[in-house]
Amino acid sequence: MLIRPRLNDAYNLPFTQEEVDFAIPFLDEDLPLSVDPFLLWKSPSQQDNALNTLVTNSFNHLGRLFLQGKEKVAIDMLIKASECYEVGLGDSRKRRGRPIGVNTAKSIFALYKDIPQINKAGFVHFEEIQLFVDNISKDRISDITCSFIKSHLIDYTIFQSKKLGIPRVKIKDVTVYDYKTNVFLKEDVDLPCNPDDGQPVILVPRRWLRYTPWINYDDYYAKYFIGKAALDNIKVSTRIELLDYNRHNYDIVQAYTGIKELKRQDCKNDPLFEPIPILSANKKFLTIKKLPTGKTGNADRAYEDNICQLMASLLYPQLDFAAVQSRTESGVLIRDLVFYNNNSHSFLKDIYDRFNCRQIVFELKNVKTIEREHINQLNRYLNDQFGNFGIIVTRNPIPNNIFQNTIDLWSGQRKCIIILSDIELALMCQLYKSKQRISLDVIKKKFVEFERACPG
Repeated sequence: MLIRPRLNDAYNLPFTQEEVDFAIPFLDEDLPLSVDPFLLWKSPSQQDNALNTLVTNSFNHLGRLFLQGKEKVAIDMLIKASECYEVGLGDSRKRRGRPIGVNTAKSIFALYKDIPQINKAGFVHFEEIQLFVDNISKDRISDITCSFIKSHLIDYTIFQSKKLGIPRVKIKDVTVYDYKTNVFLKEDVDLPCNPDDGQPVILVPRRWLRYTPWINYDDYYAKYFIGKAALDNIKVSTRIELLDYNRHNYDIVQAYTGIKELKRQDCKNDPLFEPIPILSANKKFLTIKKLPTGKTGNADRAYEDNICQLMASLLYPQLDFAAVQSRTESGVLIRDLVFYNNNSHSFLKDIYDRFNCRQIVFELKNVKTIEREHINQLNRYLNDQFGNFGIIVTRNPIPNNIFQNTIDLWSGQRKCIIILSDIELALMCQLYKSKQRISLDVIKKKFVEFERACPG
């Protein structure tokens, strides 16, 4: 099994996150991002603006149904809209969350009765419900948004799939909102799917994604309400009391939303990965150089933490970072870095083809000297999951007998383990700074040296 497999990994598609317009979804868990409807509202794209209008009008339509006495219809539709598992966004570990309950839906619709301004004109930014109703998170705002625009997202997914060669299959009874009739319908559509369970996958443009919506409870409380409460001597001690206060004082929420609208130019999508600046990379390398070998003063953990952050940036965008994980070998905790190998460079394609290397594992060793057991530890870890290519990152160049051990491993098992020391790390940082070549070239150089030393 791959570590945190993504859609392109499942189908061996050679593109990286940097190269595509959408967020590459995981297949076994959610991406910790959400669609922020405010980004649609403030976008220069008329299409995005129209989609935001669709979402807002559709949400307000449910509120009107509730006010007209069609409570069950409105509640059923909102519950249906509250979970859009196909996009794989949020905090679920299994790509499937739970929809809201009837009581939560009633609490949302009660806003249309209890707040005169909403009763009269509806919401302009429906994500304000986070400031009135408990248990409404960023995931709910994202799922509701995606549910109402799912038809557009399906068209977008089909277009991207054709463009990039992502396989599609016929998925039956996909729930889609029909804006013309304001009802949810079932459609059969051709979509990518998880090859393990056949569940559909819908792609979402990166430009709509944030870790936290622009309008959110924490921002409202910390950056607006506390100051307002101190100025006006408002006495609120709990979250529930604040939500209740907001329901009875909608003008304070409107003032906060107005400020967020004025600052809309500061609202930008969050990058899925952002390399650290050159200055920060240099500082991290200097920190690593000053660390003693071994575990004294938690030097091993500091080494691992700095290497993790540094390597993820040095190797981007040729390699997408997958995960940091720990494992135990003979009672010793070992830290690994895992990168996706999407054949984005000729060297990466070479090791993919020759070593079945779908993911590259880096083992981190803050030791004075690499020993035979360190080689054997990584050797035991190289299997069908990672392929037969791995890297050890350590402090000092390896002795000749250890290098010979890696050659013998190649001769006997056709496994390749290369070792990067502080010397190679310094060179990678130099290339990262100069931008004249890529840091991956240092790993390629070590591989060429290894290959030349191999017999035959």
